Amino acid sequence: MPPLNRIFPALAALLVAAPLAAQTTAPPDIRVDAERLMTDLRTLAHDSMEGRRAGTPGGQRARAYLLRRFQELGLQPFDGGFEQKFAMRSRDGTGAEAVNLIARIPGTDPDARAIVVSAHYDHVGVRDGQVYNGADDNASGTSALLALAEYFQANRPRSTIIIAAFDAEEAGLQGARHFVNAPPVPIERIAVNVNMDMVSRNEAGEVWVAGTYHYPKLLPLVEEIGERSSVTVKVGHDRPDLPQGDDWTSASDHGPFHAAGIPFLYFGVEDHPGYHNPSDDTEHIRPEFYASVVATVIDAVRELDEKVAAGEVFKQ
Repeated sequence: MPPLNRIFPALAALLVAAPLAAQTTAPPDIRVDAERLMTDLRTLAHDSMEGRRAGTPGGQRARAYLLRRFQELGLQPFDGGFEQKFAMRSRDGTGAEAVNLIARIPGTDPDARAIVVSAHYDHVGVRDGQVYNGADDNASGTSALLALAEYFQANRPRSTIIIAAFDAEEAGLQGARHFVNAPPVPIERIAVNVNMDMVSRNEAGEVWVAGTYHYPKLLPLVEEIGERSSVTVKVGHDRPDLPQGDDWTSASDHGPFHAAGIPFLYFGVEDHPGYHNPSDDTEHIRPEFYASVVATVIDAVRELDEKVAAGEVFKQ
């Protein structure tokens, strides 16, 4: 693999953007470094990543960048390192090696169960000569994952937080399925999954949270964080009686956790014109909205941490 300074020859140009406050606050005591957040997103959504399709050189470049960021943040690997490799099957039937990136932030309470916070870093690659950069899907969730890791490194949780950047989501949630089948901790030690997929682009300023239909014990927590969020937090998209495509229960990497009986909260926006389209580029991201959503997710994980450490169980 080439050195990172050759992989990102245009990195300096990536850092040029509209002025943005260095920190966004929502709720009042959670600060997100919005400039760092957007730098990570621009890098992952740059043409040099070639759409980050799993099993391609572009996907490898994205992984190299994320590995470096994990190390910069001081995240701890599990035994065997940060990489969790697995054999994936592409939709065209060909095989390739894919790689999840897994790290941990040890909790101060050794008896508390773990919280898995996840986002997929792959996208759909290059189609008909066009690069699908996937700025919202899902450079946004992956960059949010880094911001969340930075927060909890500085504000150590009581429960261990597992940071999971999944590969091959676009090929059928294969990275999440592999993680659930071969978790770095016993599966019964995982209390809940918080998954982020498309969290940076919504003209109405809304982010949806799915999961409370299946796990209603989580609803009061979501309502509480929604009341103090600077974005509109809406609950739904998780009922089996909804029209086809509107039930997101198995639409992203939280699906395999739910299938294994692990409660989940999924944060995401509704589809927009850039969804799986070459127009899903950085210039369409709403930075202030994005940073506020990230702060809201951090708030949710912080509340979950207290409840998990106190022994609460969210299954019915």
